[in-house]
Parts: sequence; C-alpha cells; structure tokens
Amino acid sequence: MSTLAHTMMTAARPADSGLAGPGELDRYSYAEASGHDRGAPPAWDGEAELSRAGRRAAGSRGRGLHGQLVQQLGQMIVSGDLGADRPLVPEEIGQRFEVSRTVVRESLRVLEAKGLVSARPNVGTRVRPVSDWNLLDPDIIEWRAFGPQREDQRRELCELRWTIEPLAARLAAGHGREDVQQRLADMAEIMGHALAQGDSLTFTRADAEFHSLLLQVAGNRMLEHLAGIVSSALHVSGAPSGGCDRPTEAGVGHHLRIVDAVGAGDGSGAEAAMRQLLIAHPDVERVVPAPREH
Repeated sequence: MSTLAHTMMTAARPADSGLAGPGELDRYSYAEASGHDRGAPPAWDGEAELSRAGRRAAGSRGRGLHGQLVQQLGQMIVSGDLGADRPLVPEEIGQRFEVSRTVVRESLRVLEAKGLVSARPNVGTRVRPVSDWNLLDPDIIEWRAFGPQREDQRRELCELRWTIEPLAARLAAGHGREDVQQRLADMAEIMGHALAQGDSLTFTRADAEFHSLLLQVAGNRMLEHLAGIVSSALHVSGAPSGGCDRPTEAGVGHHLRIVDAVGAGDGSGAEAAMRQLLIAHPDVERVVPAPREH
C-alpha cells in the first residue's frame, strides 16, 4: 500500500469515535454530521414546535449558532414545513431560536444565496418556490435527500451522474498524468482494504475522492465545478457509487478498470468502465437500460 493510502486508512479509524482523526480525510464535512441522525428533519408544527426547534438549535453548539440556524431553517423550507411565500420575521426567529440579530441576519443571507428565501423592501423575507432554489447546492442536496423528496433527489442525482461522469472519465484518460493515476489507484486500493475490513465509512470517503478527482482532472472547468455535487451525491445516496447496499468486490473491480483505462490513455475504455459502474445503481437502471450482451 502506498504512503498516502496508508495515511488515509489509519486516519479514518480513530479509537472509539468512528470518525476521521488527523490526516487526509479531515477535509470531508461528512464526518462532522455522521454522529447524529440526519434522517429526521425537524417539523414546523405551529408556535410550540418552533419553540422546541429553537431550543434544540440553541442547545447544540457543535455546528455553531450560525450553522445550526441555517441547518434548521433550510431543512424546514426544503421539507415543505415552511411553504412558498411564508414570511420569515427576523425578530421572531431570533427570539424563538434564542440567537442574536446578527446570527439571524447572516443565516438568512446564506439561505438567500441558496435561493431559498428572498428579502425585499416593504415586503420582508419570504420563502421562495422550489423553481428558484439552487438545486445543485450541496446543502440543498443533503436536505432534499433526507426529507420527503428523498426519492426524487436520488433519481435526479443518478441521472445527473450518468450524464457527466462517463464523459469525465473519458477526458481524464486523455491527460496521461502519472500523479492522477497514482491517486486514483490509491483510492481504489483504500476501497479494497476498507471492504476487507468492513469499514464502510472509509470506503465511502475514498469512493467520493475517486469520483471527484476524475471531474477535477477532466480539463473542463464546468465539470470540475460539479465535483462537489458528485461528492454530495455519494454521501447522501445511502450507498456506494455502485448502488449496492454495502461495498462489494464488483464495485472495487469497476474502479480498478477505470484506473487501468485512465493510465493507458484509453478514453473509450474509461467511459465504458464508468458506465458499467453506474449502471449497477437501481435508480439509474430505471432510467438507462443495461447494455445488451452480444
């Protein structure tokens, strides 16, 4: 195993916590949230529920007040508990969530940048319709994936990946960079070791790094911009990139074939191997039929 692969494997398994320790994997925000149940977004059920949600947010300091408030309000909007055109009164939010006016103001600015709310003079801040949301924002992807729209979100992410990732694999193969091939090989190696040890968290992180790397080195700035979206898709899909309930040897094998094709400069082979990997996902199968045997 290479030095990088060994570092990532050991960093991903600190004692007791199950989260990434110091090392290469620290940059993944997924680890910050893996210790709590993200499958149950808070409900907005009248004033009493707002008060309870506010106390929960104010009582948990792990994300910081600003991040907690963005998370709470974002989940409520995306889940439909705060419907379109619902007014959001900053003073009421501050009181109920027990946060300062500055925290409320900055949180609403973040939500406005995501297209979830709009603030206008003489109108105030209101929830915007779904058509205005930035659906490629990683936070919105996560909130949708763990809310009532989870099935639509999974399907749409799979369709998007089917469209962009085979092309990215083809383009990456045309660059012939040894450092890229080595990093891809490291990620596939980590996945193989994680599979053998039953370490699904490390498997998922290496998987996300593998797919993001292909998009980053495709030589297309627009594809590179989508790397974070693919990473979010892998983290919220509930399964590795192959769509299995758990990591499998077949999934690792598909990744290794992509590595070999990229290293050989075989764009067509890299594209075909990526399609073979993605076609295993049940959501993709409903959209794109599996290739026929000849």
